Parts: sequence; C-alpha cells; structure tokens
Amino acid sequence: MTDIIDTTTDIIVPARRYLVATDGACRGNPGPGGWGALLTSFYVDRLPRTKTLSGAKRHTTNNEMELTAAIKALSWLPPNDVPALVQSDSQYVIKGMTEWRTKWEANGWATSDGAPVKHYDLWQALIDAVGTRPVTWEWVRGHAGHEDNKAAHKLAHDALDRALQGKRR
Repeated sequence: MTDIIDTTTDIIVPARRYLVATDGACRGNPGPGGWGALLTSFYVDRLPRTKTLSGAKRHTTNNEMELTAAIKALSWLPPNDVPALVQSDSQYVIKGMTEWRTKWEANGWATSDGAPVKHYDLWQALIDAVGTRPVTWEWVRGHAGHEDNKAAHKLAHDALDRALQGKRR
C-alpha cells in the first residue's frame, strides 16, 4: 500500500497554538461599554480548551472596549512563544496593529496630521501584552455568523448588561 502525501499545500499549523476572538460594545459612544474574549488553546493529542473573559466600564468608547478585549485576552495567556491568532471585527484594532503602528511609532505616536494617537496608553498595553509572542491579526466581519465572534459579542454585551444592572457576575 502506498501512502499519498498532499504536497500541494504549504500551510503549516503549529502543534500548539491559541485562537483569540475579541469584541467590544458600547451603548452610546461614549457611554457604558463592555468587552468580551473567547480564548481557545490547541495542543497536540488534547481536546481544545476554552476560556472566556469579559468586563465593563461605566464611561468609555467602543474603540477603548475593542482594545481592552484584545489586551485582557493576550495578557491572560501564559508568557511563552506559542503563536496566537487574534480575530476581531474591529478594523481599528486590526489595522492599528498591522498597518498604522509602525507609522505611529516612526512619527513619535502622532498621526499623519501630527495629532497625538488616541488611546496611546491602550496601544502600549496591547503591544506589551503581545510581547515576543508571534501574533497573527485577522479581521472578521461582525454580525456575519462567525461563531467565535458571536460568542465574544455576547460576552461583551452580557458584561455591559450586568454592569448596568449593578451586578458583578
């Protein structure tokens, strides 16, 4: 019997990796907001393990909550070199980390028109949370049936609802 090996693909999936889905929510912008993250860890010969994180803030913006979700999720992961795929429906987070960051850093954290980058402290916290971990940033369309994004969205809204009702959990 001959083994057939498919050599037409060059996709290599790491044996150990994290999938992180994040979302932020705000009622009014600014207004009360919430964030949520679904983290899944994949290891060879083990079933995937998931962890959910969420939180809320009384007065915030949607972009702050989107950034906070990514910061909290990546900060929760153990410090190691295991790659992570971060999925977000926020163009602000994805483009910030993949396109704008190098320009902002080169401009001393100023935009192309010379204004200070908004949420500088959160961008720095996100960069610190990434550390040396290899991270791939992927934009997913919100409200389009992406299961992990839907889960992160629900976590963010549930945290926001709990905060508005004065509940901690």
